[in-house]
Amino acid sequence: MRISERGQLTLPKALRNKFGLHKDVEVNLIAVKNGILIQKYTRSMHPIDKVVGILNRPSDTDEYIKKIRGV
Repeated sequence: MRISERGQLTLPKALRNKFGLHKDVEVNLIAVKNGILIQKYTRSMHPIDKVVGILNRPSDTDEYIKKIRGV
């Protein structure tokens, strides 16, 4: 798959059908550790899902807890 000059990409039809990604369906693009997650947007999306990845910090919780506790 390649990104066009205008920054567009085409999802394979099999994936669009499998996940219900038809014309005019809204999606969220979420930065994750190893790439981008494409998530179908729903109005009832959990508030945590809306902010996942926005801090762009390592996600090793154990190391973070050790650091803030001074261990």
